[in-house]
Amino acid sequence: MNRIVRLHGQDDLRLETETDPRPDAGQVVVAIGAAGFCGSDLHYHSQGGIGTIRVREPIILGHEAAGTVVELGADVSGLSVGDVVAINPSHPCGTCKFCAAGQRHHCMNMRFKGSAMFLPHEQGFMRDRVAIGAAQCYPIAAGIPVTQAALAEPLAVCCRAVTRAVQIGGDIAGKRVLVTGSGPIGVLCAALARHHGASEVVVTDLQDATLAVALAVGATRIVNVATTPDGLDPYAADKGQFDLVFECSAAAPALRSAIACTRPMGTIVQVGVMGDTPIPFNMLVAKELNLIGTHRFDAEFGTAVDLINSGALTLDPVVTHVFDGDQALEAIQIASDRTRAVKVQLRFDRA
Repeated sequence: MNRIVRLHGQDDLRLETETDPRPDAGQVVVAIGAAGFCGSDLHYHSQGGIGTIRVREPIILGHEAAGTVVELGADVSGLSVGDVVAINPSHPCGTCKFCAAGQRHHCMNMRFKGSAMFLPHEQGFMRDRVAIGAAQCYPIAAGIPVTQAALAEPLAVCCRAVTRAVQIGGDIAGKRVLVTGSGPIGVLCAALARHHGASEVVVTDLQDATLAVALAVGATRIVNVATTPDGLDPYAADKGQFDLVFECSAAAPALRSAIACTRPMGTIVQVGVMGDTPIPFNMLVAKELNLIGTHRFDAEFGTAVDLINSGALTLDPVVTHVFDGDQALEAIQIASDRTRAVKVQLRFDRA
């Protein structure tokens, strides 16, 4: 039987079983090796949804996963049984106006694994085995830990943030970069900034434990703004010192600090998803800042897998806790504790 981690409603997470899946034409069955908790999973569990998106029926959590191909459906080429793959949770329709324009991550009919946006909900990856389109599976190089391979999805989000930064502000090489928030997305943005040649990468947060991870993956300086609230003050001098900011905390004070510390005509990429937030527009306008959004990813998933396969990034410190699938309830509690956790994953390994 196939173990599944299914949410039935707010604070109602259960470990259940269902029959093993079989692949349709064009699909493969993947035995999940590792699946990570994302902020959306935590919000679904603790709040019953995110904003207007509510959990309205039981849903298997998880959209960050990697595993081993164990069965091929008809008409599948390019994959073999035994291949380790990272799984792209995005499945755009391919026919709407955004897909036609090459902006598939804005698909109007997007099916995204582990998402409660539509009814029926799109069931996620936290299970022993899943049947999935072969085109959504990206081979992982030999020797790469499956825990690192399962970081492909959050890393792709960060690669998209880099794409947006480069589109507006040019290459990152030589730039002074601020990253606000040292959760999984923040630390991966810090790692990417260093990889792309930033001369300085400063990361802020409220927790020493997560800031230590940012330092381990490439940050040149960390600032705990809870214990050192004036730690960024020098960077606000002379109209700001940073060329580029990745705002990953979704906290209004962090965005205000970013605006104060970014030089005129610099760029702030808003990565964290926040609600209605007051913004000091006078400063934004006076300094001619570029405040831009970023949303999920498209081709960047392949870019993320290439980075993982090349070993170009230090990824091991990002995964701070790994639990067996049977320990999902304990794992989601740890994942919700930002004083000690960055990325928490479940292992299944029934290959």
